[in-house]
Amino acid sequence: MTRRPVEVGGPERLYTVTGGRSRADGDAFDLVTLIVAESDPAPWMQSEHVRILRLCRTPSAVVEISADLGMPVTVVRILLGDLLATGRITARHPRPGAGAGADVPLPDSTLLEEVLHGLRRL
Repeated sequence: MTRRPVEVGGPERLYTVTGGRSRADGDAFDLVTLIVAESDPAPWMQSEHVRILRLCRTPSAVVEISADLGMPVTVVRILLGDLLATGRITARHPRPGAGAGADVPLPDSTLLEEVLHGLRRL
């Protein structure tokens, strides 16, 4: 399957996608929070919500979802908040010290944002 980028458009499009909201409710999602879909998309759902649910059939980090959708992380956080509120996704925060690299700290979110911006420039 070949992925095609979503046409993000200008700020007006993002304003419409988020219903005019500019901030996510709360701090439920950081860049490395893993998102898992808990249900299939419904026919009446917004197309961006449908894409997120399809992307998250396997755990995906917020930063990966943002890159796959070609949308700013802020917008993705708002959309994820909608899905979390309806129980369509779960958010799993990475636990420091889990796994083989128990002494390795989590990456700084600023660094991850810079990596995301670098990937978008490619």
